Amino acid sequence: MEKHALIYTKDHCPYCDMAKKLLHKKNIHIEEINISSHPQPELIIGQIKEITTQKTFPQIVLDGKHIGGYNDLQALFTSP
Repeated sequence: MEKHALIYTKDHCPYCDMAKKLLHKKNIHIEEINISSHPQPELIIGQIKEITTQKTFPQIVLDGKHIGGYNDLQALFTSP
């Protein structure tokens, strides 16, 4: 079964770019929601608040489970 990631991003975010590259490298399908270009950013902020209290980007949900940001994603793939 193909893995799926929902990633909340914003413009000019190097951690967002690194997270997307890592997900692509792992052949994980990405659905990206960019708060910078969304017509209703307050709606997206509300969605993010439902899954975490963190206010950093990116925020990553992998197969329905909130992972966190880029460092959390990287740790997930490097842990034994």
